[in-house]
Amino acid sequence: MTGTVLVTYGTTNGSTAAIAEAIADVLRKDGLTVESLPARSVTSVRPYDAVVVGGALYAGRWHKDARRFLRRHRTELAERPLWLFSSGPLDASASQRDIPPVRGVQRVMTRLHVREHVTFGGCLQEGAKGRVAGMILRSGKGGDFRDFGVIRTWAQGVAEALTHE
Repeated sequence: MTGTVLVTYGTTNGSTAAIAEAIADVLRKDGLTVESLPARSVTSVRPYDAVVVGGALYAGRWHKDARRFLRRHRTELAERPLWLFSSGPLDASASQRDIPPVRGVQRVMTRLHVREHVTFGGCLQEGAKGRVAGMILRSGKGGDFRDFGVIRTWAQGVAEALTHE
């Protein structure tokens, strides 16, 4: 593939954005042209030949910006190679086992013929926005559970799929 890849994401505190940037960096190193943008700022997917969408998980739901992005662009996304990732478990579970997509993401996967979905560990640290985030942090359950080695390996698989099409 010689086109442009969009890596887009829905995030509140920046953890999912950092994952998206790591994915974009791997794709670029493999020679792909990549744009990485917040989902709410993408007005069209027509300029892109493939798309990776990430959403932070909150109470078992994908971030609203990621959900809205998929709804807004569903027709065009169905015509392109599409990968999804979630970020969110605030424990080591994402590194220990495959975590299936939440129900809403599973429905989208079927409708849009998503190539693959993966769940990465999340990150919630002091200074995070939101009442619920504050409660989680006060309970001592925050932390950074992202494994950038695993993230880069997954992104390498996406790059290989795209460069061999």
